[in-house]
Amino acid sequence: MHIGPYQLSNRLIVAPMAGVTDRPFRMLCKRLGAGHAVSEMITSNAMLYGSDKTRRRANFEGELAPVAVQIAGSDPEQMAEAARHNVAAGAQIIDINMGCPAKKVCNVLAGSALLKDEDRVKRILDAVVGAVAVPVTLKTRLGFKNGEENILRVAQIAQDAGIAALALHGRTREDMYNGAARYELIAEVKRSLAIPVVANGDITSPEKAKQVLDATGADAIMIGRAAQGRPWIFREIDHYLNTGEHLPAPRVSEIHAILIEHLQDHYAFHGEYSGCRIARKHIAWYTNGLRGANAFRQAMYQLDSTAEQLAAVDNYFKQLARENERLVYQADADTALA
Repeated sequence: MHIGPYQLSNRLIVAPMAGVTDRPFRMLCKRLGAGHAVSEMITSNAMLYGSDKTRRRANFEGELAPVAVQIAGSDPEQMAEAARHNVAAGAQIIDINMGCPAKKVCNVLAGSALLKDEDRVKRILDAVVGAVAVPVTLKTRLGFKNGEENILRVAQIAQDAGIAALALHGRTREDMYNGAARYELIAEVKRSLAIPVVANGDITSPEKAKQVLDATGADAIMIGRAAQGRPWIFREIDHYLNTGEHLPAPRVSEIHAILIEHLQDHYAFHGEYSGCRIARKHIAWYTNGLRGANAFRQAMYQLDSTAEQLAAVDNYFKQLARENERLVYQADADTALA
């Protein structure tokens, strides 16, 4: 798949997720098989450019090209200026957020609330595409309300404005993340456009990835929540799409190594205070379903330093390894006695 002049290494894209897809997470997902990743959304409000949060979100140092930055807002001129600002900072692709269903975003007529105003959609897309010389992409939903899906019109507006690719979540804003994603409208959008279309929503396994690609005819798929605590999902899907076969699940020792690497990069990026607190959710996702994970998490949530947190994670996984060694030894002993 191409986005403007950029050819992606495969058809797997990390979805932009606020509070999740920071630079360490994006770089890790790319190393583990994602062909592309989009940043957390960055406000178009110039008054916030100097805030620590916005500066971190606009930090792309060392990231594999192409660097894609998502911007959010409701004013066409502000959005155009935000695009110029981020391109000057190193963005190679600008992505426009018209899909976020969060109340605080929609209440300021940004994110998926923009789908209620097709004229504003057009003015924003025209302004941003006209403001920068890099490709501009759009992420959106089927519509604002069920029964009033207007994605076919919005998609045509996007293509006419010069949008380079469209990522489409198969729900309306009213759906939030409830119910099942609907792929039939994504397929209809794909048939109606000449630009690449990316399917998003409920892609949680290699089989589901193939099913969605087959059902929609999409050029690529975008994976969000299923990659939380499971960044290796991208290599699993890529392998399955190429061979029809499953990779073995990662061993606990590999999960241990990936998480330690992720945490060290995460702490260096976010600093002591924020690094420790933001990491809690990542650690919870990685350890979900592992033996003794609930008790470990409850104790881990009480730790207030990155050193203590990292040591707790390391000790937890080392204990899992010791327990596994005992189980293997016991199994071997039982076999010998049989």
